[in-house]
Amino acid sequence: MTTNEQTVTGERADILEFLGKHRYFLRHTAQGLTDDQANIRPTVSELTVGGLIKHVSTVEQHWAEFAQGKGRSTPGATEYTPEVIAEWQNQFRLVEGETLAGVLAEYEKIAAATDELVRTLDLDTAYELPAAPWQPPGVFWTVRRVFLHITAETAQHAGHADILRESIDGQKTMG
Repeated sequence: MTTNEQTVTGERADILEFLGKHRYFLRHTAQGLTDDQANIRPTVSELTVGGLIKHVSTVEQHWAEFAQGKGRSTPGATEYTPEVIAEWQNQFRLVEGETLAGVLAEYEKIAAATDELVRTLDLDTAYELPAAPWQPPGVFWTVRRVFLHITAETAQHAGHADILRESIDGQKTMG
């Protein structure tokens, strides 16, 4: 894999290839869907194919900021108001004015920016995770682990999207 004049090899190339493969599976799941189909909830969950792509984009951008030492919230900064809950729920569906093509284009931009970080950041730099009810204080993640987490999140949601797509029209990403 090359960028401008720099060849990416070893661990960085592995991370880029692994992340790229799972992004492909997620994007492929949406191939050929209309906006309406991308927003269908064919199972009992709130998840939609378009919403999952939107969610993965948001999560990837959040973690990419974290990997740069930005975007870490302060303890107790989030109150779960009706507006915050609605915003969270809207991550999982296309809302008024959003299209599948638009969500996919935004995902491509975020993915390209993350890939550049994989190529350039010090993978051993570590930051403390924000306080959360499920997270004890004092836990640090390396930038490497952040990129692996983005990959795991992408793979997990690509599987969810595949189930949704199969429920919509029988298409499977693999098989």
